[in-house]
Amino acid sequence: QVQLVESGGGLVQPGGSLNLSCIASGFTFSSYGTGWYRQAPGQERELVASISRIGGATRYADSVKGRFTIFRDNAKDTVYLQMSSLKPEDTAVYYCKAIKPGRIYWGQGTQVTVSS
Repeated sequence: QVQLVESGGGLVQPGGSLNLSCIASGFTFSSYGTGWYRQAPGQERELVASISRIGGATRYADSVKGRFTIFRDNAKDTVYLQMSSLKPEDTAVYYCKAIKPGRIYWGQGTQVTVSS
């Protein structure tokens, strides 16, 4: 059974940090590029950060550059998103995605709320 399970979300004050994790199972994780997306209420889902199969290439949304870091550990079938200097506008449900030609998998999401 294919699964992507996100964790690490929660409530944090502006300027704070959170670390998200996404654990994959049921498929060969190292064969897939992965990424983190987010969706705020009333808005479309948007790319936050992506990373290639072996982690050699990363890409970030302009709004998170310098604040968020994506990395993966293929030995643990896990992709991470380190978030710092969080802002209220970072509030959203964060989703993990795994993709290769002909296959796309999504996690169920984890809520991140940035508020004082």
